[in-house]
Amino acid sequence: MSFDAKAFLATLTELPGVYRMLDANAAVLYVGKAKNLKKRVASYFRENLSSPRIAHMVSQIAAVETTPTRTEAEALLLENNLIKSLAPRYNILFRDDKSYPYIALGKGAFPRLGFYRGKPDRKADYFGPYPSSWAVRDSIHLIQKMFRLRTCEDTVFSNRSRPCLLYQIKRCSGPCVDLIKAEDYATDVQLASMFLLGKQQEVERRLSQAMEAASSRLAFEQAAVYRDLIQSLHQVQEKQFVSSSKGEDVDILVAVREAGQLCVNLAMVRGGRHLGDRPFFPTNAGDSDAADACAAFLGQHYAAHPVPSRLLVEPPPSEGEPGEAAAMLAALAGRPVVLQKARGPTQKAWVDMATQNARLAILARNQASAQQERRLTALQEALGLPEAIVRIECFDISHTMGEATVASCVVYQENRMKNADYRRFNIRDIQPGDDYAAMRQAVGRRYDGLAAGEGAAPDLILIDGGKGQVACAFSALADLGLAHIPMIGVAKGEGRKPGLESLIYPDGREPLQLPAEHPALHLIQEIRDEAHRFAITGHRARRGKARKTSRLESLPGIGPARRKSLIARFGGLAGVLSASTEQLAEVPGISREMAEKIYSALH
Repeated sequence: MSFDAKAFLATLTELPGVYRMLDANAAVLYVGKAKNLKKRVASYFRENLSSPRIAHMVSQIAAVETTPTRTEAEALLLENNLIKSLAPRYNILFRDDKSYPYIALGKGAFPRLGFYRGKPDRKADYFGPYPSSWAVRDSIHLIQKMFRLRTCEDTVFSNRSRPCLLYQIKRCSGPCVDLIKAEDYATDVQLASMFLLGKQQEVERRLSQAMEAASSRLAFEQAAVYRDLIQSLHQVQEKQFVSSSKGEDVDILVAVREAGQLCVNLAMVRGGRHLGDRPFFPTNAGDSDAADACAAFLGQHYAAHPVPSRLLVEPPPSEGEPGEAAAMLAALAGRPVVLQKARGPTQKAWVDMATQNARLAILARNQASAQQERRLTALQEALGLPEAIVRIECFDISHTMGEATVASCVVYQENRMKNADYRRFNIRDIQPGDDYAAMRQAVGRRYDGLAAGEGAAPDLILIDGGKGQVACAFSALADLGLAHIPMIGVAKGEGRKPGLESLIYPDGREPLQLPAEHPALHLIQEIRDEAHRFAITGHRARRGKARKTSRLESLPGIGPARRKSLIARFGGLAGVLSASTEQLAEVPGISREMAEKIYSALH
């Protein structure tokens, strides 16, 4: 039965909120926000829609669900949460799970200058966010050079008996050993804060006043220090390729579609200083244009990150009424937000830079993609496979003398490592150190669901190992009825040197050894090394957790209460180990029989 849009629209409210388009299988096609739910949803059922992509989506709608909210800001946040959790097919998706870094200035008599990543709290003053860790560290280096604030951890600072090397190279004023007064250090902190806020002219004015005051009282050495600070400030200002004397915080957002790619590039200006940019390549973009991408990015990015006072957007977002995006961002930030096209030479230079960098990012991505395609084609030809290779899965085993065995499975798809599909398997119920049994178990557990019709089948399976591991892995695959999936082993060569690997076939054919410069071998090495890394990190985490677990926790019949009593009585595991059966039996809750069991288990 087709969706009755007219009847549904008659029931809709005009409040702000979020709407979800569903298909006949109740799968979410699209999630959107609206200032007025009735007007926005009605716009999808007009005769002339904005693009064939939207028209195709509307043709699949079987139901629409709505959630009214009190404010536009609430709608924006709810939309962002639903897009991230549901990943609808027709939403342009931006993956930006990384938090942005900040510069932190601590509290106390001698605040510490440092790098911070996470949600700002009240323990320090935070400046940012910055587009990259490089931008933060570069700014910290400049501030060290000009204002000589300490960067050492508090534990180091409180235990110094003499100044460190940073003092010797004039990057710290030595507050750890009282080489600067607290009030003078506080002045430096204030000047550094003003500099980070973009008030360079005010900083220069204060430094000039201090230099003149020092000269008038004949303190020429101190005046020279202020002179050098002013010169450093001038050098920093000259170093900026593009800067603003207003000391403002601005985000520059440009979207470019060319060469089959859609790129959104975000550049950041903080305190009037241009700090670099970061390109984003959305998924589910389809035939969406640059304006659609800008609209999607504004909603998803600023629902999770701070909103600056001004945004330069090119092209302006296409979705909604004029000014709606700015109004929603203002509601989210709790203050006015200006969303505009570039005006004046400085802003136009910022947008031009961001646009150029977006095009360079597209070029680099396409070149990398073309290289990956060449490597995949070379691998297909080298192995003589009839079908193109799209998805590769690789297995590796890691343990230490049989302890805490972990198997990894990493996935290569769409010309890149697909981290979301990685899996680890904690191997149990095998003889410690039996890599063959571990590999058999890992492959069996990985493809058990695939044999039942669940999940995506790989076009090629790589096994990090020789004939034994490959034979066990192929046996597990055959037991599941999946022997038709191509599989090869990657055996390390003499001296385990890269480039000498042999490719092992499960059917007994002679191993294939590709030349060291062969592009297919380079791809195999890259995937194999990633599987090895993923297995080792999982093994180390499991081993560390096991070693942190007290031997008392594995004792039969000893629960948390009795374990607590034993530790309270003997002070820890060492004390329990040295206790006799009689001493153990004196602990409340420990009978003579249990004391004998504990003693026997520990000795």
